Amino acid sequence: MSRRAIRDLWRAGIVLVLVMMVPVMMALPGVVHAGDQISDEQARTLLEGLDASGFEAKGEAVERVAASTASQRERWLQALLEGRLARERRGDHFYIITDDGGREWPIIDAITLEDVGTGSRRTINTITINNTLRTQIEGALAAMSLTAGDVKARLAAARALVGTVDAISVARVEDTLAEEESLAVREQLETALALHRVQQGDVDALETLRGHLDTRVRNTLVPLAEGDGELASEARGVLAGIERKREWHQRVQTLFFGLSAGSILVLAAIGLAITFGVMGVINMAHGELIMLGAYSAWWLQQLLPGQPGLALILAIPFGFLVAAAFGIAIERSVIRFLKGRPLETLLATFGVSLILQQLVRTVFSPLNRAVASPEWLRGSWQVTEALSISYSRLAVLIFCLVVFAALWAVMRFTRLGLEVRAVTQNRDMARAMGVRAARVDMLTFGLGAGVAGLAGVALSQITNVGPNLGQNYIVDSFLVVVFGGVGNLWGTLVAGMTLGVLNQVLQPWVGAVLAKIVVLVGVILFIQKRPQGLFPPRGRVS
Repeated sequence: MSRRAIRDLWRAGIVLVLVMMVPVMMALPGVVHAGDQISDEQARTLLEGLDASGFEAKGEAVERVAASTASQRERWLQALLEGRLARERRGDHFYIITDDGGREWPIIDAITLEDVGTGSRRTINTITINNTLRTQIEGALAAMSLTAGDVKARLAAARALVGTVDAISVARVEDTLAEEESLAVREQLETALALHRVQQGDVDALETLRGHLDTRVRNTLVPLAEGDGELASEARGVLAGIERKREWHQRVQTLFFGLSAGSILVLAAIGLAITFGVMGVINMAHGELIMLGAYSAWWLQQLLPGQPGLALILAIPFGFLVAAAFGIAIERSVIRFLKGRPLETLLATFGVSLILQQLVRTVFSPLNRAVASPEWLRGSWQVTEALSISYSRLAVLIFCLVVFAALWAVMRFTRLGLEVRAVTQNRDMARAMGVRAARVDMLTFGLGAGVAGLAGVALSQITNVGPNLGQNYIVDSFLVVVFGGVGNLWGTLVAGMTLGVLNQVLQPWVGAVLAKIVVLVGVILFIQKRPQGLFPPRGRVS
């Protein structure tokens, strides 16, 4: 036989084998497509189980649906959980309600997922569940999500399982744990299993829960710790450790809240510290300059609708310039004519503050305005289960430190800063050395007013903007300036942060109002002993 004949025979044999395999593959569709589909009759049987008369029978049906290979199983359980799985009143058809807002509900076939028109309470009955069944369904959905390829989705599903594992689903969770590779997902699964085992009386499982900050763990251990026996005794020990750990996290969160509140005080007071230190002027309109900065942020957001992030970024230089312009105008038109007369200056700037408030009420209305935060400032960073940090407050804290660093650099490395320090220490000597004190006063007042505008931009992200916004911070600003040391930037920073933290620490004990009173009395007593403040000014102030 020739080589060509052998090759032709080989090809014919391959074709013959393939032809013979076709009917075999057609006869075994379940082998080729295993797990992809189930028959309509099998799907109907699963759905009928969910419509059983008793909740216990419905719970067993939920597990059968979760363990099935039906492609619609997640859709069914989600609809059942939301009260949107329904059955025909006079028939065997099952539907999923897609919108239950009106009298006629749009519905789809629960098996084919095709649109079948509308239904109402007269034509379909929704399948009801109780709280126990609701928890079981949530656990089943979470367990199904554990097979997703995305680690983030699996982690979210594992967290949802904590506190929902029961005797029916425990085996499935154990199998998932054995195959899981992500350490974070494994930790959540181990916690979920340990909670279930502790509820079954397993004392050894408490070791897994030791130091765990999840609220669901704590809620599970509290009733167990109230009993007698070894399990209750060990649970009390684990619970005590969890409470101590939560207290430390709460202290850290209180410290963060205090620093964020202190950063607002620093921003509000740092401009006042400069003008007060250089010119000796008690500017009662400083709060209104803060308000103008906040309104600048709001006004830019009206000009750029739908772009809060861009509006906020542009509001930083714009708010500075607006407040600085008003500050220079106040200095040129009022303050320079009243130098050396502190009482008249105080009264005049108080009148300016009233004028600015009424101006804002006339132009923008007396109603408070809300400034929308950009997407990247919303929400919070969940450091642990007991510690979360608000993005907006964290941004204000960072912004405060950046402004402080920039202002310190200006005062330390620029000619204006050198002249400001010279005028602060000895005005007459600075004039004798050729420093134009009047020009320094104007620029210093404008700089301090501009920083007040930056404080207003920051405040717009954590509170509403209104005509009386600045009045809430003027007294605290003077308190910070006096406590830290007149004209000293570092003193302002330390004093603002200190007062912010003290206020937050005292509030849980004595309340918000009394906490401010206690802080005020403490500062007064401190000033009695140390009139120069924490950081007294250098040189001879004249």
